[in-house]
Amino acid sequence: MNILETDRLILCHLSVHDEQFILELLNNPSWLQFIGDRNVRTLDDARAYILNGPMDSYQKFGFGLYLINLKHENHVSIGICGLIKRDVLEDIDLGFALLPEYARKGYAFEAASAVLNYAKTILGLKRIVAITSMDNHRSQNLLKKLGFTFEKLIKFANDNKELMLFANFKDDPC
Repeated sequence: MNILETDRLILCHLSVHDEQFILELLNNPSWLQFIGDRNVRTLDDARAYILNGPMDSYQKFGFGLYLINLKHENHVSIGICGLIKRDVLEDIDLGFALLPEYARKGYAFEAASAVLNYAKTILGLKRIVAITSMDNHRSQNLLKKLGFTFEKLIKFANDNKELMLFANFKDDPC
């Protein structure tokens, strides 16, 4: 199901049929370095990741991570981008990741801009956060370009690694 469309991209719900792509994305070196190992090693693992992550989120919250496809090149899948509700964060979180060969071409900005617009205008969200590792300068720069500002360093209970929390759509002072 197509959710969002931009000049160059179509964002749609992930399905178990995207297992091969998810297996590739979650095991590329940049994902492992900056996002972390999700223990997805087989097609069965990839299907479980899709079912228990994005597809579960669509059912529970009406949003989730979306598959990014190139519009004019046979709908080649290049990454994921969307909204995540994490138990450990108060606010909805913007997430994105691309295969390395599609990085630095403006696709992440284009997809994330569409997701943020959707979050604000359709879902009515006033505040969105994003987290990134301290050494992921590309993601930090993208978040700043999208209008996010750094708020604080955080740690998740199950991890000692400090993460940077950015926010967008500042709280209404009223």
